Amino acid sequence: MTHKFLKIFAFNFIIISGITLISSCVSTKNIPYFQNLSQTDRKRLDSVTNFTEPVIQPDDILSLSIITVDPTTSAVVNQSTTLETMGTPRNPSSREIEGFSVDKNGEIELAIIGKIKVSGLTTYEARELIRTKAARYYQKPNVSVRFANFKISVLGEVNRPGSYTLPNERVTILDALSLSGDLTLYGKRENIMVIRDVNGRKEYGTVSINSSDIFKSPYYFLKQNDVVYVEPNKAKVFSLNSTARSTAVIALSALSTIVLIITRIY
Repeated sequence: MTHKFLKIFAFNFIIISGITLISSCVSTKNIPYFQNLSQTDRKRLDSVTNFTEPVIQPDDILSLSIITVDPTTSAVVNQSTTLETMGTPRNPSSREIEGFSVDKNGEIELAIIGKIKVSGLTTYEARELIRTKAARYYQKPNVSVRFANFKISVLGEVNRPGSYTLPNERVTILDALSLSGDLTLYGKRENIMVIRDVNGRKEYGTVSINSSDIFKSPYYFLKQNDVVYVEPNKAKVFSLNSTARSTAVIALSALSTIVLIITRIY
């Protein structure tokens, strides 16, 4: 009876150990992006969410230039402030940005022209407003306005998490993931969270890069100060205990070997 019991125990243990090892492997079925796209869909996507231009908010930094007929006058008007900002993953040290800071009242101050309220405006609307005010002092001024600190942050299971300051305000969530080195194998692709400030309150949305529905999502295009968070999948949680689990498997394997030897002897 004991001999038969030991054989059954050894057989069951080997089967369970094999299942445990197999289950520790990362499944590849959820890794490819946009899995539901057919060959026809891949040639053209008719329904893509519309891009909404971000509006200027207090504490934003604007890159602004006014070109006039007199170069000397232009130099006086365009005297911006140098501001220090946080570093990026590619440049961990703090760096400087030249621009005009939007104060708490939503205003910027330009030499000669004075204070101009720009909060709540797009960069295009701010450009037209500044052009109108500048025309009172200069002939046919040429005005350029854009964000100097359009910042997004990417956290979680990506290869280069951190904050990124971009010169372009038309940024998608795919751009953000690309900047951060893409998801790791442990990133949950079907539940990526976007955290957004809306009128002083936090708004949360999720997208899946396994589905083409991401192109229709209001979170496809990112806004100023958006935070993208990639949640770890079950394989990541499993891997955190891999050392202890490996030790246990080795110990149990040794035990099974001993059991098999005993059953052979007896």
